[in-house]
Amino acid sequence: MAQVSKVPVSRLINSSNDDGPAKKNRDDYRKAKELEEARKAGSEAAAVDEDGKDINPHIPEYISSAPWYLDPKGPTLTHQRQQEEKVTKYSAISDWYSRGVDSSKPAATKYRKGACENCGAMTHKKKDCLERPRKLGAKFTGAAISQDEFSQPTLTHDWEMKRDRWNGYDAREYKEVIEEHKKLEDARREVRKAAAADKKAPEEDDGGSSSEEEDEDKYVDDMDMVGTKVDAAERYTVRNLRIREDTAKYLRNLDPNSAHYDPKTRSMRKNPYEGTGKDAEEVDYAGDNFLRVTGATVDHAKSTMFAWEAARKGLDVHMLAEPTKLEALKSEFEKKKTEFTTDVSKSILDKYGGEEHLEAPPRELIFAQTEEYVEYSRHGKLLKGEEANVVRSSYEEDKLVGNHTLVWGSWWSEGRWGYKCCHQTTKQSYCVGAAGKQVSQSMLTLPPSNKDKKDDEDSSSEEEEEDEQKTLKEIHNDLRSKTEKTSKKKKKKKSKRKKKKGKKVESSSSSSSSSSSSESEDEEEVRKKKVAAAVKKLEASNAEADRLMSMDERKRPYNSMQEAKAPTEEELEAYALKRQRSDDPMAAFLGKK
Repeated sequence: MAQVSKVPVSRLINSSNDDGPAKKNRDDYRKAKELEEARKAGSEAAAVDEDGKDINPHIPEYISSAPWYLDPKGPTLTHQRQQEEKVTKYSAISDWYSRGVDSSKPAATKYRKGACENCGAMTHKKKDCLERPRKLGAKFTGAAISQDEFSQPTLTHDWEMKRDRWNGYDAREYKEVIEEHKKLEDARREVRKAAAADKKAPEEDDGGSSSEEEDEDKYVDDMDMVGTKVDAAERYTVRNLRIREDTAKYLRNLDPNSAHYDPKTRSMRKNPYEGTGKDAEEVDYAGDNFLRVTGATVDHAKSTMFAWEAARKGLDVHMLAEPTKLEALKSEFEKKKTEFTTDVSKSILDKYGGEEHLEAPPRELIFAQTEEYVEYSRHGKLLKGEEANVVRSSYEEDKLVGNHTLVWGSWWSEGRWGYKCCHQTTKQSYCVGAAGKQVSQSMLTLPPSNKDKKDDEDSSSEEEEEDEQKTLKEIHNDLRSKTEKTSKKKKKKKSKRKKKKGKKVESSSSSSSSSSSSESEDEEEVRKKKVAAAVKKLEASNAEADRLMSMDERKRPYNSMQEAKAPTEEELEAYALKRQRSDDPMAAFLGKK
């Protein structure tokens, strides 16, 4: 990358009489590079600019290098900072227009040209004069000339200063209001003292009542009012919206999955302590819904239900119209009910016995206590004793039936599930091992030849290892391709046998040559017929595709049930014959008839 000289022209001209600027050699560049790398690594101190500020060594060169016309004497970043001449300077907060007249200068004694014709001041014209209009202005009389106002400065305000309602406010103007209130307060105190002196009551008999009347706000600051703050000096009272000793509902349980808090209505319907091990009776707040099932609410609901049941059975009673009658009937009903239940239970116990079992301890204590000692570590690991077995499912796990080594559903073939260990598709059947696999394969294909058997025996071990890594779908596709290959081989063998039977052997030499040539010709004719059939099939499928594409897409049938398989050699050749190439000059004429 070319290095551009950043020496300003003025410095080059001044140094033209001397030997010129010192040229850097390769060692100087290498040292500068090493120094830069050391500064980036932190082993050397960062460069300091002319203002005494450190320069970040990771700043790119196109940012840190100053233009030549600024004539930098060393490393600097002033060219990246905001220039002072471009900074908009606004007026200070203390700057404002001067008010009143300029009394520092003496008033004029005679009228000056260009001054106000009414008062004689130079700072305004007659139409802007605020004095009373004189019968004869100062222009004609030359007497009683007013002093000039202040020459107002030109202030520049920003957006916020223009809209500040308190801009230019002078707090000294409010001093007059404060002094007036102080005079009124002093007058009130003098009136109170005079009224106390007229009563002629000694301070011993009063017990200091006169001193209390002197200042009625003396003990206001010491008043202990919950949620209220009073200051006698400033005379203000603040009433808080909520007592700060109360805990907010949403702070009772910080778990995000706990009870929902509705900020709009400030309600929490569920119990916030639910799931923490605390009962609703132990906490001071159990949710807004808990109030609906406590106190007289439950009694009111029970009375309503009792009135409905009594009215349904024919009793003339109503909860709102006759509440006294309802309560009398309810108390009588509950009394008879308790007597009946106690009599029935007592008669049963007298007849069959078992009263001692009713005095047993609670169920929680019976099943919670045990004499087995179990010790755990701080991380929950068992150290001593036997851990209790936890039943995680009602079904037996990891238990295989029928001598099977794999579970049902580990193998799939031709739309049916089975066992992978024996390839059986009958559930709850007995496992027969590798014999079942051979039977299932023989049902799919005919028995192989002797050569194929040897190859199959050699590759069976490798395929079994691969099948363990393949999925069920891949295994199914492999078996299907094998069956297709074997069927093709059988068809070829049958065609060869038929051709050999129909031919006569004339001589050993001539028959061998003629049979080979005839077989090759027959195979070529069969291949041509297959290719022609594949071409017709391809044309038909293309025509069907064009017909479907011309239809409305909402009326097209689904093609998910079509069978997908690998194309044959004849289908590939037919596709190559019918495929149109865009770079072919005769491609436009192939579709024409």
